[in-house]
Amino acid sequence: MNTNLTGLHHLTAITSSAPKIFDFMTEILGLHLIKKTVNQDDVRTYHLYFTDDMGTAGTDITFFDFPGIPQAIHGTNELNRTSFRIPNDKALDYWIQRFDQYKVRHGEIDERFGAKILYFYDFDGQNYQLISDEHNQGVPGGTPYRYSPVPAEFAIVGLGPEYITTDDPDNLGAVLVDLLEFEKVQKEGQFTLYELHQGGHGAQVIVDHQRFLNQAMQGYGGVHHLAFRTDDEKSLNYWIERISGRGFKDSGFVDRFYFKSEYFRPIPGLLFEIATDGPGFLLDETYEEAGVHLELPPFLEGDRASIEANLVPFNTVPNSPEATWVINKSFILTTALAG
Repeated sequence: MNTNLTGLHHLTAITSSAPKIFDFMTEILGLHLIKKTVNQDDVRTYHLYFTDDMGTAGTDITFFDFPGIPQAIHGTNELNRTSFRIPNDKALDYWIQRFDQYKVRHGEIDERFGAKILYFYDFDGQNYQLISDEHNQGVPGGTPYRYSPVPAEFAIVGLGPEYITTDDPDNLGAVLVDLLEFEKVQKEGQFTLYELHQGGHGAQVIVDHQRFLNQAMQGYGGVHHLAFRTDDEKSLNYWIERISGRGFKDSGFVDRFYFKSEYFRPIPGLLFEIATDGPGFLLDETYEEAGVHLELPPFLEGDRASIEANLVPFNTVPNSPEATWVINKSFILTTALAG
């Protein structure tokens, strides 16, 4: 049994608007909304999963829209910036033009740890960066969404190094290295690069030492938690025992239906998750229907009426004519067979 963590699984952020983040992630970034569901711990809240074409682990950014939550205050001891991998340096020029076209705030092309990067922001001030895979090796990227408005040669293929601000880099570094088995790879000024088993951009975090910032406050425009990949339930149980055995406050085994999980706090203010690669997001619906309708895991299906009554409905049918045709064709065939 392989017990190693194999890379980044997903990152979950908080948005002020589910419809607006759907438009931003699909129409501007070109990602696939593969699952439209709810936060299983707060069913008043959407949980939207944006991925590559087939929902590959390591390509997921997900969003909650907690009712009434204030805007995030960025500071120390938070997951501060989310990276997306793109194929090469040339793709960054395409993205600058695209961001200008859609009036997305962005910085200039820069370089960190030998890779070209580009900072950008959404309507909530959420911090992102694009990172070029031109010189990257390790965990492979996913497959671009087949109905994406972004050409495949420039498309986002997965999550890249996730930034963590902290005023206690030694303690966080010890958790990463001694508990989770990251390697401390390189240091550039205030930034320290950690990597899982030579996995490259899809298996990295960057610790940003911030001594003078106030404590971050969670809210929309900020990140909720970061998840790392493990193969299956057997390897997850290994990590549950390892984490609880070190005295960390943890959740124990959690069944999220689409994957299995363990949550724990490595230092105050941060939430990490270990998540299995499967069973996957197409467990309960076809590819053609994925993300179009509200899907609920079986243990919430009996509460569907009350759950839907507390959610603001919005249309998540892709705008692509090809995607719409496939979805409509699937609906017609399904209806005909049922009749």
